[in-house]
Amino acid sequence: MVKSVYFVGIGGIGMSAIARYYLQRGLVVAGYDKTPTPLTREMEREGALIHYDEDVNLIPEACRDASTTLVVYTPAIPESHAELRYFRDGGFDLQKRAQVLGSLTRTHKGLCVAGTHGKTTTSSMTAHLLHQSHVDCNAFLGGITKNYGTNYILAPGSDYVVIEADEFDRSFHHLSPFATVITATDADHLDIYGTEEAYLESFRHYTELIQSGGFLVLHTGLKMQPNTPADVTTFTYGREEGDFHADNIRMGGGEIIFDLVSPLGNISDIRLGVPVGINIENGIGAMALAQIAGLTAEEIRKGMASFKGVDRRFDFHLRTPEKAYISDYAHHPAEIRQCVKSIREVYPDKRIMGIFQPHLYSRTADFYRDFADSLSLLDEVVLTEIYPAREQPIPGVTSKLIYDNLRPGIARRIIEKKDVLDVVAEGAFDILITIGAGDLDNYADAIAETIKKTLPEATSAPEEKK
Repeated sequence: MVKSVYFVGIGGIGMSAIARYYLQRGLVVAGYDKTPTPLTREMEREGALIHYDEDVNLIPEACRDASTTLVVYTPAIPESHAELRYFRDGGFDLQKRAQVLGSLTRTHKGLCVAGTHGKTTTSSMTAHLLHQSHVDCNAFLGGITKNYGTNYILAPGSDYVVIEADEFDRSFHHLSPFATVITATDADHLDIYGTEEAYLESFRHYTELIQSGGFLVLHTGLKMQPNTPADVTTFTYGREEGDFHADNIRMGGGEIIFDLVSPLGNISDIRLGVPVGINIENGIGAMALAQIAGLTAEEIRKGMASFKGVDRRFDFHLRTPEKAYISDYAHHPAEIRQCVKSIREVYPDKRIMGIFQPHLYSRTADFYRDFADSLSLLDEVVLTEIYPAREQPIPGVTSKLIYDNLRPGIARRIIEKKDVLDVVAEGAFDILITIGAGDLDNYADAIAETIKKTLPEATSAPEEKK
């Protein structure tokens, strides 16, 4: 019987959601992470025992019994990690985060969202729709939802669990979805998969794992061809085409309203709580899963209007008549393209500057031309050094690869991250967006304050942050 759970890499957004799940269930929860963050400090206040030095001696006594301790680890932790070796050598039950989530999809009805991009917002929307309805749900998400200030939802009485299905390291192959949305299959993680063909095959295999009698909701136009069990119902969705799609889209006055066309019942006058263009598609995917789960039209209307968004996903830090500042987690060329296009829809006549921190040397090497193409939709591109995450530098791979391939005529520069605030203080933009999955977001509050100092005093106060 499991009495304690130890997490090697507890501070990751996905790992922390599972840690909080076990905390809520009353188990002893402990773990290691490299550095303290606001998230790890919050978990400590909730009762988690966390340390930040790679030291076997710091593992709590309650987590040293192999017969009662489950060890959860992230693939980002190297096999040479001292604590991971301790647990392996000691015969502990070691499971990847994905294996733990997979077990939950076999004890609940799993509503899973997979895809190269859009999965965090779509899964968070789905979780919010269900949680505020008569159906409710448990949820394990890849971002902090603004509605709940957390990346998990616990509802012991619900049969449903909403899970963000991560393709990194083929983690989503541990899941057994009852219903799943696939948002996109643009090649990524080629350091893991090697080729686009292998990446697409991984998604194809994922569709084979859908439970008998379940559902697949597939974005239109994907290269991947599904291979679902014979009794799985397949739907398509998209912004303006597919079985589920939007009609009568109305944009203006800071609002987006549309009608949902659905094989499970049309719904009129859907109002987006976070009114950016990409959330039309994200919302359609989420509403498809919500209808499959049995939500009413009124519950869906109410949930879509009250959804406040996810940290670092079109996250407005400042909005005034003169300037706006948004941070976004986009770190793949297709995500950046959609991000900029969505901002252009809201601010068609404004000068938009983007500060981009590339994420991973391998991703930069694989896609630098595509990054340059997407970033060229901006009026000015500012590049910082590459955020390495789990990687060592690759000779010849720097941000200059992207810089040199930007379209002619695009204003551009490369800076050190420490100089970000100096660039912002120049104020040569109407709309600023910081882009990337690295640590540039640590500057978000300071960036917003710097912008406010450049504004006329009468308009320096930001509108309410969504």
